[in-house]
Amino acid sequence: MSEKPLGRKALTLFSGGQDSTTCLAYALERYDHVETIGFDYNQRHRIELSQRAIIRDALTREFPAWREKLGEDHLVSIAALAEISTTAMTHDVAIVMDERGLPNTFVPGRNLMFLTFAGALAYRRGLTGIVAGMCETDFSGYPDCRDDSVKAMQLALNLGMDARFNLETPLMWLSKADTWRLAERLGGKPLIAIILEDTHTCYLGERGVRHDWGYGCGHCPACELRARGWREYASG
Repeated sequence: MSEKPLGRKALTLFSGGQDSTTCLAYALERYDHVETIGFDYNQRHRIELSQRAIIRDALTREFPAWREKLGEDHLVSIAALAEISTTAMTHDVAIVMDERGLPNTFVPGRNLMFLTFAGALAYRRGLTGIVAGMCETDFSGYPDCRDDSVKAMQLALNLGMDARFNLETPLMWLSKADTWRLAERLGGKPLIAIILEDTHTCYLGERGVRHDWGYGCGHCPACELRARGWREYASG
């Protein structure tokens, strides 16, 4: 993890959640300059967007070495994504499984659009690294989180923009407990404290109750996964 990549400028997909915050810390350790990009697609848990600035401030306060590396933040509106979907992430409907065995929190095309916009911004900003939190180990079965999907997008972006982007997914083969462990290796207990107190993962946007693993409703798939990972990490 200490080996630095070529082209030491990166863009991190940063939602304000646990995974993307861990990825941001990962990028700040590996790159000399890191910018962040977030997406407003009228998600039900829009509160994650307001947490982004809080987390960035906390990281620069607690980690002076990272403060010098953290560059601009970019927030991109993709409202059309909600307009063409009827998922539980963008509409007030119950979270259920569909006929293919996928939860209706899956937003078709979301990660593909995220990576496309990230590539376009990285191209314009001269950033060759793109760091994202997709994971094929502890996930809900979303096909656009798979390693093959990310590799295909890297190829498409590099061909379509005549570029040499390197898409890094440091969480791809980690369990949620391993993600907590990675955060501790990157930033110790101060980073764990930031993730617990400031990040937002709950699909329903609930921040009224503070659990031992952070804020959330406690029963949506994202909360259950985060809580299960925390219990395994904390007991180890």
